[in-house]
Amino acid sequence: MASAPEDPVLERYFKGHKAAITSVDFSPNGKQLATASWDTFLMLWNFKPQARAYRYVGHKDVVTSVQFSPHGNLLASASRDRTVRLWIPDKRGKSSEFKAHTAPVRSVDFSADGQFLATASEDKSIKVWNMYRQRFLYSLYRHTHWVRCAKFSPDGRLIVSCSEDKTIKIWDTTNKQCVNNFSDSVGFASFVDFNPSGTCIASAGSDHTVKIWDIRVNKLLQHYQVHSGGVNCLSFHPSGNYLITASSDGTLKILDLLEGRLIYTLQGHMGPVFTVSFSKGGELFTSGGADTQVLLWRTNFDELHRKDLNKRNLKRLHFDSPPHLLDIYPRTPHPHEGKIETVETTETTSRTLPDKGEETCGSFLNPSLMSPECSPTTMKKNAEDMSDHPSESQRSIPLAVTDALEHIMEQLNVLTQTVSILEQRLTLTEDKLKDCLENQQKLFSAVQQKS
Repeated sequence: MASAPEDPVLERYFKGHKAAITSVDFSPNGKQLATASWDTFLMLWNFKPQARAYRYVGHKDVVTSVQFSPHGNLLASASRDRTVRLWIPDKRGKSSEFKAHTAPVRSVDFSADGQFLATASEDKSIKVWNMYRQRFLYSLYRHTHWVRCAKFSPDGRLIVSCSEDKTIKIWDTTNKQCVNNFSDSVGFASFVDFNPSGTCIASAGSDHTVKIWDIRVNKLLQHYQVHSGGVNCLSFHPSGNYLITASSDGTLKILDLLEGRLIYTLQGHMGPVFTVSFSKGGELFTSGGADTQVLLWRTNFDELHRKDLNKRNLKRLHFDSPPHLLDIYPRTPHPHEGKIETVETTETTSRTLPDKGEETCGSFLNPSLMSPECSPTTMKKNAEDMSDHPSESQRSIPLAVTDALEHIMEQLNVLTQTVSILEQRLTLTEDKLKDCLENQQKLFSAVQQKS
């Protein structure tokens, strides 16, 4: 008999920042943790005992977001100083800076293949940057207020963004168009992200709510009102079955998305919690907040599921195939008001350094940060690799059908087991009833004999 899952446990905490923690991210190998803070510093923590932490100095204002690249060879950070920096996560912490926006930058996000970086800003735009060529690609304009967060879908075909204009928008990265729009009349979303299969988005609301939409059918699937303060951040477990949320009410909450209910409330922080993130494998999660502390938790409750997940991952890569773009585009044309101002591109290849104070959106200021993985030969190889694979439009229908059939088979297995258990219970009940009737008959006969 499998043991019951355990509760999450606070494993350790890290102190080193002098002000509130704004963002946390695990390295892909799970051995390091990067944190960003109001104190203008980034810190890189090592999980080995007695290993020292590194402090990265460079930003001139609050650091709002930090993220490791998928290969773990770069760290991207965003700041209120209007810049984005790329760091090499080692003891020297060498970095390159680029003036990304004309207002504070609120978030950075690498695409899953590490080729692109999306940045969101209070200048109401989202910008996308090419990491291999180290240059600016295009801007997305449609929000009418500060953009708080922008995230790539797992397959990189979509970007989801949220803004203080009370809308969440989904963008097609191929034609740079806004293809879907979710709006809220009460609050705005502070943070938004795709689930691991890319079929749903979750939003953390200033109105204390957490909402999950299925982007294939444009439908609100779940609506949680479990916090008593604004929700600042959320993170999906890699299985897609759990969601952890961080709130200004000082708590972290863990939601079971399969059962649609709150399963844990964690109180480890003194004051608002601003950020939370699961590790890439889901066995750990970390949180940070106004108390300047970074807490590291062991998940535990997913132990049984992770073993099952590993077995199933041998069979296939995803539980659900990513949504086809035809699923996501609205059924009726979008009423785009006025002229389309979606794309801003630059084709300049010059790498001249800007004058002091000059705004530039051309290329990174330090080409030396290009990793060996980004060399032209690797790019050619990647292009060849990609050409070997069938196109998404060719693959998506068979994938969806096989996934659906597997899911049906699993459900049938569960039903078969349930029916057999019910049959056993019915047999036991019948046997007990027989015994009871026989005992009653004996008692009745005994009473008759006495009388």
